[in-house]
Amino acid sequence: METTFPIFSTAVLLFFILDPFGNVPLLLSILKNIDKKKHSKIIIREMLIGLFILVIFMFFGEQFLSLFHLETQAITIAGGIIFFVISLKMIFPSANGGDLFAMKQGDEPLIVPIAMPMIAGPAALATLLVLAKTNVQHSGALFVSVLLAWAMTAAVLLFSPHLYKVLKVKGLTALERLMGMLLLIMSVQMFIDGIRALLPTFA
Repeated sequence: METTFPIFSTAVLLFFILDPFGNVPLLLSILKNIDKKKHSKIIIREMLIGLFILVIFMFFGEQFLSLFHLETQAITIAGGIIFFVISLKMIFPSANGGDLFAMKQGDEPLIVPIAMPMIAGPAALATLLVLAKTNVQHSGALFVSVLLAWAMTAAVLLFSPHLYKVLKVKGLTALERLMGMLLLIMSVQMFIDGIRALLPTFA
């Protein structure tokens, strides 16, 4: 039986779920009416708040699941389905995604919409629910994975103005499609793992 926790691959999975490349155009839209000198400070502050929410949810997610008497296999399969839907939305985004969280002139975002739901959104929280439930004995390693994914996401968002200048809209869209395709493959594997773990109970 495997006893090690795949820290890096889990961090990559969380990085895909956080979808920083897909959030770059939205982040730039939110900050477009704010002084450019404040951008880095705002992004760092909101990323720290988002990390706090993710970590709190990770440590108390197991208790939440226990309250509703949810089985590990059910959570794994449900997680695979959730990731499948998320990946489809990344590959085939809604045509009316638009400027949903654009800020008014002079406003400065606080918690909403960058820390939550852009960072600690439903997709990320659902992911942590699944991972916390299925890796109770590896909570420390999972915490490291969350930190790695968060750090990579923070780096992308901090350099987002430069990324936007280099890649433009089409380049960022291509990256998001690629991330969605990889997540789709991972979601199918997660679904298969859940079914495989469930089959012995019917024997």
